Amino acid sequence: MKQFPILYWPRKTTGDSTYQLSRKVINASAGVMPDVVSDELDLAAIFRDNPDACVYYPVFCESTGWWGELLGGGAVVVDKLIISPECQLMVIRSETSAAPRGTNQLLAAEIYPASGFFKKMNSGIATVADMLATDAGTILALFSGKNRNQFINVLESTGNSYLGCIGRY
Repeated sequence: MKQFPILYWPRKTTGDSTYQLSRKVINASAGVMPDVVSDELDLAAIFRDNPDACVYYPVFCESTGWWGELLGGGAVVVDKLIISPECQLMVIRSETSAAPRGTNQLLAAEIYPASGFFKKMNSGIATVADMLATDAGTILALFSGKNRNQFINVLESTGNSYLGCIGRY
């Protein structure tokens, strides 16, 4: 399947070695230099207009909540490319054109900040990738895990909510 790579880059590109390296890595992976989007990213519009598009989304050390728009958005993470210790590119495709791959699933949940959940959850089930506090006193969290059923069982047994899987790599 031919890829149409698009690099989302919300930062200044001039003189940015991570940006330059990201473009080179995408070119090596896709066989063509990516188009670059620096404005607001509308994944639904991109995949509606070009179902074969492949969006490379940078996640920096200080990035939080980047995954929220993928929940119910018709787009999923299909791979992850490490660019540097500070940056990784999440490879995002349309849910309809994405082939399931990889064993690491990105699982989203809404959890109450209580010790019961954290005592039951261990790294063999899932590890935290990102957490955001809400005004309601809960935490929206992204986990990386291999077994969704085990993850959901721990969530439900501690009174927390599973929000969905946003992909795998």
